Amino acid sequence: MGSKTGLAHRRGNGVPGRRRWLCLCRSNDKMAMQHISRQNRSVDRAAVAAKLDALRAQLRALDSVLIGYSGGVDSAFLAAVALDTLGKANVLAVTGLSPAVPEAQRKVARELAVALGLPHLEIDTKEMEDASYTSNPSNRCYFCKTELWSRLAPIAQARGFAAILDGANADDAFDHRPGALAAREHGVRSPLLDAGLTKAEIRHLSRERGLATWNRPASPCLSSRLPYGIAVTRERLAQVERAEETLGRLGFREYRVRHHQDTARVEVAPTELTRALAMAEQIHTALAALGFANVVLDVEGYRRGALNESLVSIGGRA
Repeated sequence: MGSKTGLAHRRGNGVPGRRRWLCLCRSNDKMAMQHISRQNRSVDRAAVAAKLDALRAQLRALDSVLIGYSGGVDSAFLAAVALDTLGKANVLAVTGLSPAVPEAQRKVARELAVALGLPHLEIDTKEMEDASYTSNPSNRCYFCKTELWSRLAPIAQARGFAAILDGANADDAFDHRPGALAAREHGVRSPLLDAGLTKAEIRHLSRERGLATWNRPASPCLSSRLPYGIAVTRERLAQVERAEETLGRLGFREYRVRHHQDTARVEVAPTELTRALAMAEQIHTALAALGFANVVLDVEGYRRGALNESLVSIGGRA
């Protein structure tokens, strides 16, 4: 395929240049196939059981833990295992509330905490007041996590929790994760990663435990939908949140709406691309009503870390 091939769906009057739907096709098909492969790979049950034992051993050694909890696949699983291993008196899940966290995700976190009987605290975070964060550099997550962990540390100290944990898993070691530096600087531990548990294995174990999160799509913060250098504002975050809610209501399961200022770049799972094309008019109308002048479909499909594809490594491992 060429590096950028356009397929346009035009208005009914056929006026050239007034595009209703543009599909951008890039040459990196291999990444999309790797994404599908990772989701479908089998799980070695004996190896996973050993990793789960290692996780429990870590938790027992810590005795009491405060968990940075989003209600996503990883932090939900970690909280559930910690609760079983240490008991309610020794576990506290804390969720940071920010304009970058969709209301739907907050709701999931609350409901799961109630279902598990998990002690749960919500706190406001102030990263939107930090220009280092809102300017949206490639290490934006570092400033977000610095804000979060700096607020959780006093809570852990005041309430006597021995350690602060995050939900990083073994797959995260191979992704662009500037937030991991903030975790290390604040002494935050990553027991899922240390136990070697991958996302696929965590989903497998979550399903065995009956956790409703086992098959939830990944849900990073809304700021991750803005290309680096485009300022993070409350208005843009709200626009993305409403756009993604629209795709969910239309029946799509895994998707992102990337905010390129006046353009919304829609990514859906590769298996849903055909349906997205068939619904081009409906999707365009809905997203245009939210203020986007252009709506484009990335026919490479959704893949993790799409906005990091433009980053170039200089030095160190490739």
